[in-house]
Amino acid sequence: MNRRAFIAIVCGNMLAVPLAADPQQAGTAKRQIGFLGNADAAAAAGALEAFRQGLRDLGWVERQTITIEYRWAKGRLDRLQTLVDELVRLKSDVIVVSGVQAVRAAHEATKTIPIVVAALLIDPVSGGFVSSLAHPGGNITGLASQYEDIVTKQVQLLTETVPGLSRLVMLHHDPGGTESTAPYAVSAAQKIGLKAQILEVKEATEIERVFRSARDWHAQAVHVLPSPFFNANRRLLVNVAERYRLPALYEFSEYVQDGGLMSYGADLPVMFRRAASYVDRILKGAKPSDLPIERPTKYELVINLKTAKALGLTIPQSLLVRADEIIQ
Repeated sequence: MNRRAFIAIVCGNMLAVPLAADPQQAGTAKRQIGFLGNADAAAAAGALEAFRQGLRDLGWVERQTITIEYRWAKGRLDRLQTLVDELVRLKSDVIVVSGVQAVRAAHEATKTIPIVVAALLIDPVSGGFVSSLAHPGGNITGLASQYEDIVTKQVQLLTETVPGLSRLVMLHHDPGGTESTAPYAVSAAQKIGLKAQILEVKEATEIERVFRSARDWHAQAVHVLPSPFFNANRRLLVNVAERYRLPALYEFSEYVQDGGLMSYGADLPVMFRRAASYVDRILKGAKPSDLPIERPTKYELVINLKTAKALGLTIPQSLLVRADEIIQ
């Protein structure tokens, strides 16, 4: 056999034998996750990275074994329905959302695509999203807490921080439904003996005005009630609170890292990391109806001492020893 004939036979045999299949190509196309954010990528950086890391730990690597379609409301919660509808049209295998408004939008958009809730501060049962925490029964599962469980503690923390606190303003963004946290917050303040006034904020341009109203009412502190809208505009909130020299308590530690005085609530990155485990199980065949909804097992207190000093506040030692994180 001459050299040319030998090469021809070898090449023919190589073409006849199928190449070893890439694991992704051997099965279906990359699985697609739809991610609906209430703010933007910069504001959600901590939670987003925790979610991605959670996926990586479980073997799901973006652009390798999965694709993630991001949609950002950028604080315009009225856009959530349009954005989640886009993710449904893209035939996402699972959609990740957080906040009452986003969950409601997803609930209305699809009854078949699995929905994983990364953070929800109302009872999903009373909200009409699931049948029960142990057996959700539909296409929604994930993590949820009940705000009434922690709001009294939040108000008490303010009374410990601000000497002689008697007049408290609560900033509220109306979610446009029946799931408002405002009644729980007002009730908690009244039980402690505080005069509480709710100030509604509909647009970011109104934040300056409501702080001015709080000052005119002689408020001694501000409680920013939980809302994806506020979280999307947290740097503006923190800056205005500083300018009006009003001590403020917020929902998540991200506010304090951005210069806010203090926060008490669930650890948002931890919740998003846990949400990745729900996505993992669903992509591997689990039904959301069979995955129990988790409740946060720990709430964290974070205090910014630099901000306290700027406000002329001395944080009691009894509070400092209970803090999970102190920012100097």
